[in-house]
Parts: sequence; C-alpha cells; structure tokens
Amino acid sequence: MRLPRTRAPQPTSAERVRSVLAAAHSMTVVSDGVHTEVRRLDGAGVMSRIHLHEPVGATGDAHPSPGHPDSPGHERIPVRLEFTDVAPTPVRDRVRARVTLTGLLAAPYDTSATDESTCMEFGQAVIEDADGRTYVTLDALEHTSPDPLAPCEAAMLTHLLDSHAELIPLLLRLAPAPRTAALTRALPLAMDRYGLTLRLEYPHTHSDVRLPFPTPVTGVEQAGPQIQGLLRAARRMSHPNRLPA
Repeated sequence: MRLPRTRAPQPTSAERVRSVLAAAHSMTVVSDGVHTEVRRLDGAGVMSRIHLHEPVGATGDAHPSPGHPDSPGHERIPVRLEFTDVAPTPVRDRVRARVTLTGLLAAPYDTSATDESTCMEFGQAVIEDADGRTYVTLDALEHTSPDPLAPCEAAMLTHLLDSHAELIPLLLRLAPAPRTAALTRALPLAMDRYGLTLRLEYPHTHSDVRLPFPTPVTGVEQAGPQIQGLLRAARRMSHPNRLPA
C-alpha cells in the first residue's frame, strides 16, 4: 500500500522526461521484436544521440524528394526506446519512473555508432510513475530543458545519505506531523530544481513528501545553499518529528 504524495511545486512531465533522458546511463532499444541494451550513454545525454523530428507532412512542408530516408516511399523501421529512472538510494520501490519513446528509423539502430546522432521520426513519448501515465508532445520536449540538477542528482543524494545522514531527522521537521506516525525509516528519494523529496517508510506502506526550496535553482552551484535554507527552516520548527530510536 502507498499513501498519496503531498503536493508542492514540481517539474512538468516534459521536464521530467527530458531530465530522465539527460541523466540516463542506459536504455533498451526494441525493434523487430529484438531487445538491445545500450549502456554507453554516460555524459552524452540521449537527446545528443537521438535526433527527434516531426512525422513526415506534420508541418505542411513539402514532402522529401524520392530516395530521401524520410520520403513516403522509403520503408522505415518502428522502434521503441525504454528508460527506467531508478532512485540512487536504497529506498523501498526504487523505480521512480519509466519513460518510453516510440518512432520510426530510416535504418536499423546501430549500437556501435558514436560519432553522429540517429534521426528518429517522433511517434510518442510517455512517462509512467506513481501518479499514472502521461503523454508528452514533441513540441513540449523541444521547448523544455532538463532539470539543471539531473546530471548530478544521484551523486548529491548519495552524498547526503552517506555523509550527512544525521541531517535527515532534522529535515523531517518540515514534514507534516501526521505522516511521521509509526515511521520506520526516511531516506532522500529525489532532488530537482524545486526541492528535495523524502521517502517515508512505514511497516506496510510508504509515502513521499516534497520539501520545496525557498526559490527554484537555476544551476548546480545553488543546490547547496538551498539545502542549507531547508535546514535553517527546520531548526526554527518548535516540534520536531523524530525517527524511532
């Protein structure tokens, strides 16, 4: 059983998709019934490896000339790209989201190609998480940037847990009091430009609580000061929530 999450400022679905793509270290390529694991995405970002473009004729432009990879007479190959967003900390139920991109390729995907991007006619983008399934348009993806913390989020969360675990009970002072009843464990689950998310685990369920930053960050260098802002606010709370001894 899972309790509903608290509502606070958070990224849009398009931002979350772009962030998952920016931080992905691997993906599964599915084409002609064959699943291929690609694990060389580190540091590059999927959008620099896969160029998404609108379906042929979607903008009213003239059709490509005969023989062009995207011309109507050229056979294109259906493909599905699958990404799994996994929490970097050992929380219960570590899969935070699944992102799927579908479309058409002019040629089979070459897993060894590293020098140039692969052109993919956009079909649809879907993100599935605890809130359900959301479809994201190509226009939304093209006009959205990844969260500035996405590439280093995993390192920041593991550093918080491994080196500053004593701060988590302090941050719990910012959580609504009823959510800490019978609490067995609290761990950092996610961090984005709007704030920090903690996963509160109980004997038979868990719940996520978002702790909004005083102001959204625009760069990685601002994350530390924003966390300090949360800690200052927590220290001012008069009735702290505590983990069981």
